Amino acid sequence: MIFPADYKSVGMTRTDPAGRIGGPIYFTTDYLIAKLPSGFQIYGVKSEGEGLLRTLVSLVLIAKGKEIIQFDEKIDSHDRTRLIESAIPLCNGIVNTVIFEGLDRHTTFIQHPSLHEVMEVEIIDIAPPEPPWLAFAIERLVKSGILGELNVRFTTKLIDLRQFEGEKMVFPCYASELKGKHLDTDTDIEDNSTLVGCDISKQIFELRFPDLTYKHINMCPLKTELYLPTKPFITRCCQSKKSGMINLNGIDGAVVHWGASEYDIVDAIRMLVKVLKGIQDNIKPN
Repeated sequence: MIFPADYKSVGMTRTDPAGRIGGPIYFTTDYLIAKLPSGFQIYGVKSEGEGLLRTLVSLVLIAKGKEIIQFDEKIDSHDRTRLIESAIPLCNGIVNTVIFEGLDRHTTFIQHPSLHEVMEVEIIDIAPPEPPWLAFAIERLVKSGILGELNVRFTTKLIDLRQFEGEKMVFPCYASELKGKHLDTDTDIEDNSTLVGCDISKQIFELRFPDLTYKHINMCPLKTELYLPTKPFITRCCQSKKSGMINLNGIDGAVVHWGASEYDIVDAIRMLVKVLKGIQDNIKPN
């Protein structure tokens, strides 16, 4: 796949670029798109010299004519994952290159688009509430384009606590509206009940009902009792001290606080991407 790392390295011309060999070209230009009466041509650029304008030494043809199609709407040029996903269905054996014009009129292209370079990150979240905050927030962030340059796409795994509803089930919070008893409101919890909650809920249960016998289902994603990550992941925990990078069963992930803001979530995803790329190594083993 050829996909310029930044659209600033892609130049545009409406004249035959072959006639420009030996002439000046802007220093950031690594690729040149020629929009000619006969159709598009895309070249790799070699230049030499110093300063803003350098000397164009040679051009290497990358694609031309029927190999190239232009996307029919303006799109965020920073959203690399969306660009790749948009280009793939347009390439059919004849077409292998897609040109995109951004909302700011900057232009880039992709040749032989592939998701191979796009990292898969799994969102592990708890429901209810509805919508689950982490999954909902990341969906909004993806739509905003703020994660676009990271080359990442998301899948969601929801741990649905409604599967545990019942008369002798105890949940941490009444606001969840789960059918059962709730630690924060009920006082008539029975012996031999089952607590569905995290380690903090377990401590609260034992402080409030020290004489009761109970079973405990740990719902915290970090405990992997209900779900084991299958790919790099992001999840949330009610203990702020556990926020940061973590490794569960050999898989890298990011943890944000239960009530993390979208700003915090973006920071965590960016850090996770750096870890996955080997830029930083500050993961806490579980």
